[in-house]
Parts: sequence; structure tokens; C-alpha cells
Amino acid sequence: MTVILGPAPTDAPARTLADESPPAVRRHSGPRPGLLAAGAYLILLAVAAAWPAALAPGDPLAAEPLTVLSPPSGAHWFGTDHLGRDVWTRVVHGAGHSLTIGVAATAIAVTAGVLLGLLAGLTHRFADEALSRTFDAVSAFPILLLALLFIAVAGPGSTSLIIAIGIATLPHHARVVRGQTLLVRRANYVEQAVTFGLSRPRLVLRHVLPNVVGPVPVLAVIGLGEAIMVAAGLSFLGMGPQPPSPEWGAMLSEGRNYLQVAWWISILPGVAVTATVVALTVVGRHWQAHFDGRRR
Repeated sequence: MTVILGPAPTDAPARTLADESPPAVRRHSGPRPGLLAAGAYLILLAVAAAWPAALAPGDPLAAEPLTVLSPPSGAHWFGTDHLGRDVWTRVVHGAGHSLTIGVAATAIAVTAGVLLGLLAGLTHRFADEALSRTFDAVSAFPILLLALLFIAVAGPGSTSLIIAIGIATLPHHARVVRGQTLLVRRANYVEQAVTFGLSRPRLVLRHVLPNVVGPVPVLAVIGLGEAIMVAAGLSFLGMGPQPPSPEWGAMLSEGRNYLQVAWWISILPGVAVTATVVALTVVGRHWQAHFDGRRR
């Protein structure tokens, strides 16, 4: 139905250019210190993961009995642990372990979620219903509990940790992709492509997939922070990389018995985990707001 807009009433107040500008533009104009700080931290984190020796040239496993439980100082920025190992060096080198686990688990969740979401959105109603109920059943369990159940069967270790987190977080990606697929498959350009005899594989690759994966990178950035947090929690419980690996969750576990005399052993790796999750969430939410604004 065509809507014809008539002239505005004569008693309507005059509108200025400022009134006609999009609210999102006015709201987000100017510098955003939180976003800049989050981006700077993530750049520093990427450097720590790719080239830890640039920030901490020491050995994260080197023990110095003469400096056991030394508080933070100029010689040891984050102090030392119960074996005399430099906590700053271990936190920097641990960034690579935590990011590797988080990125690998997120990659599994995104890849499997996209494939299963496409399958659910493009197949017949019975298969779609079966997959959707499976997603709902998996999503009913807390991610940490579901990962614990998998690791209890497969055994602890980095590989089991990555697969467990990937499986526990994939339903969210799959449900988003399924919803997008159901919308795209009814679009006019898809119906015209079917009319022109385009084969199903080419139809999916050329018209459906590029138009349903738009929200996936945003969800992946936010999900990466969640994966790192869950990985740290499972490593704290002894389900991830085992000591003396400088992984943030394992460091939290090693220092829990020394909180009263050496709080820095656990608190500072915990700050690293928290800062990473917050920074990824800030960047992901900003990207999500930008993506939603472009869609509107």
C-alpha cells in the first residue's frame, strides 16, 4: 500500500536541522574514552599474546627462592609468587594461553553455529523443529556446567577445554543465524533467484550466507570475552592447562592459598581476566550499536 504524505499542519512547530539529525549521531558524537581505553588495552593484549618477550623478557617458569612472595616493587611490578616466579612475566605470557583457548573455542562455536543455523533455517519444518529444540535444550544448561560435563567425560586439558566451551556456546550463534536465515529465504531476491533456476548450493553461497552472517562477528567478539572467562573458571577448577603453565585461571588457583599474605598472586591475574572481558564487551557492544544503526 502506498502512503501519501501530505503537507504538515500550519500550526506545527518549525524543525531545525539539528532536530532532523539522527539521534544516534548526536548521541555518539565526540570522543569516547571508554571505547578508546578498551581498544588500547586490546592492542596491548594482542602484543602480549603475539610477542610476550617485548613486554616481559623473562622466563615465566624461572623460580627464584630468594624472592619468594615479594610484594609489587620496581624489580617485580606484580610481585612474585610462592616459588619466586615473577607474576608480571607470568601474566604477560599467560595472555597467549588464555587468548588461544578463547579464540579457538569461539571459532568452533561460530563455525558450527553458522552451519547448524543455516541447516535449521533451510530444511523442512521437522528438521528445523528438531534442531531448534536441541538448541533450546543445550541453552538451558549454564555454559560452565555444560563444559564441566564434557570435560568430565573427555578428561582435562587444553583441547578438551576448547571443545567443551565451543560446544557450550554454539547454540546462541546457531539460533541467531537460523532467525536471519528464515527472514532471508523469504526475500524477493531469493525467490527471484529460485525462479531463474539457480542451484541450491549457489543460492546459499551467493545470496543467503552473505546476508545472514552480518551479526556473527559482533556476537563472536562478545562471545570471545565469555569464552575467556569460562576458560579461566575451568582452569581454576583444574580442568584446563595444568601447572606450571602460566594460564590466568591456573594462576588464580595457585594463589588462592596465599591471599592473606600475598594477594597479588591471584588478584592481578584476576584483574587481567576482568579487564579483557570488559574491553571485549565494550568493543562488541559499540560494534553492535553501529551495526544496528546501519541496518535501520
